[in-house]
Amino acid sequence: MITSEVLMPIAILGTLGTSIYFFTKVMTDYILKKKMIDKGFVNDDTQAIFKNYKADDNKYASLKWGLIAFFAGLSLIIMEYVPVSPESPLPYGLFAVAVSFGFLIYYFLVKRETK
Repeated sequence: MITSEVLMPIAILGTLGTSIYFFTKVMTDYILKKKMIDKGFVNDDTQAIFKNYKADDNKYASLKWGLIAFFAGLSLIIMEYVPVSPESPLPYGLFAVAVSFGFLIYYFLVKRETK
């Protein structure tokens, strides 16, 4: 199929590029931190630059990804039973609407909890 011939290189290159980006970011942050410590530039301001965000900073992250995964899966189940032609954009729209609905539910739940 033509789609697998096109999508496979895109997926491989995207994964490789993302991996290289994150590896480079971690290494450069480490080198910069090490040089700052060696030069004695350690104070509250410089530590704030490299603060690691912990899970308690966003205690609703699991809820967000759970809702997104739930609604994405629900849309895939619905698409299985909706008869459409292969060229139809309906499955993409249904998936996008379902994931957006999951984000909206997350937003309103968090907004209500933080008040």
